[in-house]
Amino acid sequence: MLAAHADRERTVDVLRAGFAEGRLQQPEFERRVARAYEARTVGELSLIVADLPQGPVSVQPSVPQPHGYPMQIPRTFLAAPPPTNGKAVGAMVCGVLTTMTMGITGIPAVILGHTARAEIRRSGEGGEGFALAGLILGWLSVAGWALFLAVVFLAAVA
Repeated sequence: MLAAHADRERTVDVLRAGFAEGRLQQPEFERRVARAYEARTVGELSLIVADLPQGPVSVQPSVPQPHGYPMQIPRTFLAAPPPTNGKAVGAMVCGVLTTMTMGITGIPAVILGHTARAEIRRSGEGGEGFALAGLILGWLSVAGWALFLAVVFLAAVA
């Protein structure tokens, strides 16, 4: 994708932050700024700042920031989000399918949801919302079946 002027300015802001934090020496900073203004694509810009933190390491409101220090870095230069846990996706799918399978996929949704949440806490993967939604839908299905069977049992006894 071709780089816009705003993309180049964002890259220079990241470089300024790196220079202000002491991560770049003056000659290196100047070379990279020149390369940023000459870059034609967003890919070239991301390579220029690939070895720098993509935002302030610690921003404290009471501490004045150096001139040119970026307060917000665009998503273009942020690190990729963690991968989504596969069991969390499975829990969500099983939870949604409970309406079409008359609750049969409720128990797998609960098992996958609990397993996924444990793995997410341990590994730092994404998908907490998927796992939780699968758990809720699965438990609703299990509770619905339990209520249905209780009513049938009470009707048979009475």
